[in-house]
Amino acid sequence: MEDSTLVEIKNLTVWYRVYGGLLRVLDGVNLSVARGQKVGIVGETGCGKTTTVKAILRILPKNAVVPEGTIMFQGRNVLKMRGRELQELRGQGIAMVFQDPTAALNPVFTIGQQIMEVIKYARPGGKAKEWREMAVRALKEAALPDPERLMENYPFQLSGGMRQRVCIAMALATARTLLIADEPTTNLDVTIQDQVLRLVRRLVEEKGTSLILITHSLGVAREMTDLVYVMYAGTMVEVAQTDELFDNPLHPYTLGLLQSIPKLTGGGVTQGIAGRIPDYANPPPGCRFAPRCDQAMPICSERKPALFDAGGGHQVACWRFAAGGEAVA
Repeated sequence: MEDSTLVEIKNLTVWYRVYGGLLRVLDGVNLSVARGQKVGIVGETGCGKTTTVKAILRILPKNAVVPEGTIMFQGRNVLKMRGRELQELRGQGIAMVFQDPTAALNPVFTIGQQIMEVIKYARPGGKAKEWREMAVRALKEAALPDPERLMENYPFQLSGGMRQRVCIAMALATARTLLIADEPTTNLDVTIQDQVLRLVRRLVEEKGTSLILITHSLGVAREMTDLVYVMYAGTMVEVAQTDELFDNPLHPYTLGLLQSIPKLTGGGVTQGIAGRIPDYANPPPGCRFAPRCDQAMPICSERKPALFDAGGGHQVACWRFAAGGEAVA
């Protein structure tokens, strides 16, 4: 029986070298994605979501250090890949849609030139006519009008929503096993956001592609994903099937995120979570959320909690659930 696991990250640690020393951003991240599964990563800005997925593609900046951990993709260790293996990973295995399509597209090349270059990179043995046909087909699948004409346009001639659709078309122009979408609806108005998210979901389901979706929006995660990882300050604090997470949130941080969502029924301004993400140059010992947690115990500031099993595949990194899923005094 073939292993259904596509991506397996174990104990991933990532630091950044800066003038003042080291920023210890990722602190033992664990993440798993099955074939055909849609996984969401949610959390505040600056908690390490983008760093995690950039590590999967090996596109971290030069000042990044990976002192520990493994990233397995289809049974191969990404951190040990070189040359042709990396080219195959980025050209055929994994595609990424970045949050800013304006920065992702080169302003001096036409849309057609850029998509064909992506296809050429993934299928170097093909011909120009074949690459063009694939590019037009990708634009059509992305629900873009008049793809033949669009091939001759430059990015500045398109709206933000159309540019993001072009990025999605580029990502899925060739067969991919995994799509990473990093806040794909940033800077788009609400109606266009919905259209882009529906497009992503339709394409990954039609092509059988796995999805990692990074989002600040818990509502988007609930609609788009099968499994949700809640991330805080470089650690995964809760993992559960999407319905289970929203029906039965356990970690104090997850509860705080859910309580921060404005309600359509009114009832006053939401409270939010007091405090801020810790300084990565000098992170607190133990649980990184402890300084902001109203349920913290002495052990929380002394030892980092593992992901404890709360039953039914629900895991939570909180000392209150250390005793087989039951809260400890």
